[in-house]
Amino acid sequence: MLKRLNPYFILVLLHLLIALAVFIVPFLSKIYGLCILVFGFVLLLKTKNDNNQALVVCAYVVSSEVFLRMTGGNALHEIAKYEVIVFLLIGIFYKGFSKYSFVYWIFLLLLIPGVIIGAVTLGYKVDVRKAIAFNIMGELTLFIATLYCFKRKVTFHEMGILLKTMILPLVSTVAYLFLYTPSIKDVVTGTQSNFETSGGFGPNQVSTILGLGMFCFFALLLLYSKSRKEKLFHFILLLFVSYRAIVTFSRGGVLTGIIMIVFLLFIVYLFSNRKNKNTLLFVFLGSILVSLGVWTYSVAQTNGLIENRYVNKDARGREKEDRLGGREEIAMTELNMFMDNPILGIGVGKNKEYREEYTGIVAASHNELTRLLAEHGSLGILAILILLITPLVLYLQNKFNFFVLSFYFFWLLTINHAAMRLAAPAFIYALSLLSVTFENKNEENQAVIHRE
Repeated sequence: MLKRLNPYFILVLLHLLIALAVFIVPFLSKIYGLCILVFGFVLLLKTKNDNNQALVVCAYVVSSEVFLRMTGGNALHEIAKYEVIVFLLIGIFYKGFSKYSFVYWIFLLLLIPGVIIGAVTLGYKVDVRKAIAFNIMGELTLFIATLYCFKRKVTFHEMGILLKTMILPLVSTVAYLFLYTPSIKDVVTGTQSNFETSGGFGPNQVSTILGLGMFCFFALLLLYSKSRKEKLFHFILLLFVSYRAIVTFSRGGVLTGIIMIVFLLFIVYLFSNRKNKNTLLFVFLGSILVSLGVWTYSVAQTNGLIENRYVNKDARGREKEDRLGGREEIAMTELNMFMDNPILGIGVGKNKEYREEYTGIVAASHNELTRLLAEHGSLGILAILILLITPLVLYLQNKFNFFVLSFYFFWLLTINHAAMRLAAPAFIYALSLLSVTFENKNEENQAVIHRE
């Protein structure tokens, strides 16, 4: 029977079984995490990254990070970022990087003064190494990822492989969430972000990765489903991941996923012929109807509380004063830090200590942009400008990479509500720098693109 199945379907089935096995025997999550690390090294050393295997391995690592964190499978909390860095450095060792990526070397250099200031000024009660590493690892991961991806040519087919690779651990994640909380009605009592519906882990991070999953499943459904069976398959998975993302009660990831889908539809529509434009309009209208169906089901399962959450009301329907769960106040303190130290900032890792000392608030930053301003000052502004402008300039040179804006806005929106806690924002940002090409006319037609 297995011989008749598409290998892709077999891999999805395997990841459903991984979720079941980890749920029954939690220790297996550590084995799974170790297997990812070992397999990545073996694959890259064996293939010498002859076909961008480094990207494929990192896509899997990034997608599996939340599942491993929620099940205790990571040996180190930040190990996904370290793995992305190491695997992409191996890829660079074998295949090099673009000489035109100097702009990101400038980005890296701009961060160094803040690291030095942080190392010198952090209080004696703080573990300096950990404080700096925690706050700089996201940017370092982004730098290595951009170094690898900058103008690197990949085919439309290879982009499909990346998306299919990313959805595999997401299948495990969603399956585990259903096993962990089979009945949503039994655990939802308020409108705050819900750990019970998020596998006992941070709802913000779970929502973030599931929002990315919404986009991946939709892109596969739209562009890479060759048969009705694959279309139905991706459609069903899209419904499941969307529902579980919504009931985390964390809005950021869901809204980001929707925005990514809208940008994908918009760009594909722009470069489609008249016939395909009509098809895409039906897809758009169908997506709205399906979204309303998933939303209605979610409202019913949460006794209407999810609706209150999205209109910023509490369980009794009263308007909340705080719209972003305290993030506004944290961001404002960081802007104040920037105003007090506009040249070089207060130093990497210092913002948490500074905030506690002057406001009594004990919390890490949720916004990477305001954190860069606070810790790096005017150099942080330059670093932000490099990150904001470069992908858009490259997009003008490679307009047929219609994933660019979706990936770009995933990074931009995610770092505004979840900072760079995960490896995903850094890696997905870097994917927006890839140069996507078509191997043949059939592949171009499959992408529903028509060159004028």
